[in-house]
Amino acid sequence: MPSFIGAIDQGTTSSRFLIFDKSGVVIASHQLEFPQYFPNVGWVEQNPNEILQSVTHAVEKTVAKFEAKGHSVADIKAIGITNQRETAVAWDRKTGQPLCNAIVWNDTRTKDVVHALADSHPSKDVNCIRDICGLPLTTYFTGVKLRWMLENVPAVKEAQDEGRLMVGTVDSWLIYNLTGGATNGGIHVTDVTNASRTMLMNIRDLKWSDELCSFFQVSREALPKIASSSEVYGHVADGPLKGVPIAGCLGDQQAATVGQKCFSPGEAKNTYGTGCFMIFNTGHELTFSDNGLLSTVAYQLGPDTKPVYALEGSIAVAGSAIKWLRDNMGLIQEAADIGRYASEVSNTGGVYFVTAFSGLFAPYWRDDARGCLIGLTQYANRNHICRATLEAICFQTRAILDAMNADSKQSLSVLKVDGGVTNSDVCMQLQADILGIEVVRPANIETTALGAAFAAGLAVKEWDSIDDIIGSQGDENVVFKPSVDANDRDGRYAKWNEAIKRSYGWA
Repeated sequence: MPSFIGAIDQGTTSSRFLIFDKSGVVIASHQLEFPQYFPNVGWVEQNPNEILQSVTHAVEKTVAKFEAKGHSVADIKAIGITNQRETAVAWDRKTGQPLCNAIVWNDTRTKDVVHALADSHPSKDVNCIRDICGLPLTTYFTGVKLRWMLENVPAVKEAQDEGRLMVGTVDSWLIYNLTGGATNGGIHVTDVTNASRTMLMNIRDLKWSDELCSFFQVSREALPKIASSSEVYGHVADGPLKGVPIAGCLGDQQAATVGQKCFSPGEAKNTYGTGCFMIFNTGHELTFSDNGLLSTVAYQLGPDTKPVYALEGSIAVAGSAIKWLRDNMGLIQEAADIGRYASEVSNTGGVYFVTAFSGLFAPYWRDDARGCLIGLTQYANRNHICRATLEAICFQTRAILDAMNADSKQSLSVLKVDGGVTNSDVCMQLQADILGIEVVRPANIETTALGAAFAAGLAVKEWDSIDDIIGSQGDENVVFKPSVDANDRDGRYAKWNEAIKRSYGWA
């Protein structure tokens, strides 16, 4: 009988459930958006119960489609989970209910907490804990969000004092509820990739650090168990997938790395979603960046395997800038419109758009930066702004690629890409032009969910090894090649860097 693997892909703005066959083909899927809340400037929140409901509804809809095609749920051998990283969730151990809204990864309310923590350290440096966790002190990561909750949400502090507090990233919240929650023995677990984004895990021994827990004042008893990215954590307790093992867990960017089969040191992928994230595989060697990149765990595909590390460059705003043009400014009706409008002009008319809505992440790390449109004249129109929005994504990607080339002492010749924004041929051609290297888009761009499915399938022996995964599907790719000369490319990039400097110091 055929066998299938499911994957929950819980993103920043929507949740999906996909069912793959063993060749990596999507057999059925369903996607549901859920609300985000912006109660103050720089604040981004989500309701954890709405996240959970979007996942369970997506599962129900997908399974119905799957069965309508004549398949049986009994043939789904396992499911994997991939999730928005760094988003902080706190809930009550006794009731299983959230104690407040989740604080989303791109929320910037913790700016003062970051600076206070840095000032409290003898070094007075935002890199003061990087040697332990691989990360700088910044609003991006989970630890400062949990510290803010403890200082500003009485229910969270009270729960910690009384031993009732449970905290985690979105993967932990989902696994806990899917395996039974407070009433039926829900399992509190996370994987090494998500734990590596909290600033609470020692990146060398893959354990919660007593020093870091004390630094952020987070109780270790509130934290989940850290497991590998590929093992059976528990079984679905209820619903159409009841009894199916949950056997894979990866943060979304690490899942895309596995889905893109970047299994060899020196390979890199870039995912274009709400934000934009480039991961460079450094193998079993932990590497620290001299150029503003993050050290992170790429994956650990089994509890008895060595972790694979990576350097990562993170861009806060990519697809969310396109959504901003649609929802806030009304310049486009649908996200897909941006490519059409951008293609109607041959350049931006001198317009540059620094999309620093949440400050600037790698390699700049400026939480005082804010978005700005520069170079506007009466000649500029919607088409130029649309093109400048796509170029902003591509210029920031070049900044990260330059940093990776400097850290690795080698120049990448090919960049693998995935994510929703890569559907735009215009954007991907701009990316190739701005980088000056080939940009390769796979025929199946569902690489994030596919990576979670691969991890789950490995755990239940649907694939025996990484070699089986590499041979599990064809490599029908679309290749975008540079079409501009180096002088044009470098001149535009120099102007971009001038625009970046203008964005500093606004917050």
